Amino acid sequence: MALLRTASSSDIGPVIRTDRVMLRTPQMADYPAWAELRAGSKEFLAPWEPLWLPDELTRASYRRRVRHYLRDLREDVGYALFVFTADGEELLGGITLCNVRRGVTQACTLGYWIGEPHARKGYMTAAVRAVIPFVFDSLELHRLEAACLPHNLASKRLLERTGFRREGFARRYLRINGAWQDHLLYALLDTDERI
Repeated sequence: MALLRTASSSDIGPVIRTDRVMLRTPQMADYPAWAELRAGSKEFLAPWEPLWLPDELTRASYRRRVRHYLRDLREDVGYALFVFTADGEELLGGITLCNVRRGVTQACTLGYWIGEPHARKGYMTAAVRAVIPFVFDSLELHRLEAACLPHNLASKRLLERTGFRREGFARRYLRINGAWQDHLLYALLDTDERI
């Protein structure tokens, strides 16, 4: 696996490459592929995400999203990454590293989504495995946290397969699909074995 940091205005942020996937910061040029993948996967994603706003898939909404991602990156509070095939040609999904906390905590929260056509093919497992060294070695964080709905078996398997350990249960933790829902809490530490 290779990790590259780029600084040109057209490609700001980390680029992570493995033999299976390539991850990089979203760009405005990604809008058509993003909108098409999200629109085609809406029913598949709805049970696991917050309710979509009426303008969710518009170019203006996407532009605001990208500006937010870039601000978070500059301020070291979040890192949004799109997941592509290894050749960078096809968008598969996305990963977010949000709520970066420095100081005595040195932690962040992992979120992810995969387009329905690409689910259950190992892409997100490859992407999560690829982002772990970035979190611990490049960002130099101590703890990577994640949460999933108790009935989301695919997400539970993904987290466990990539070395996360279940640490607890949070009642009515996040507002998902329009309702406050309980979540299982997972974490991976920089001292844990990397799988």
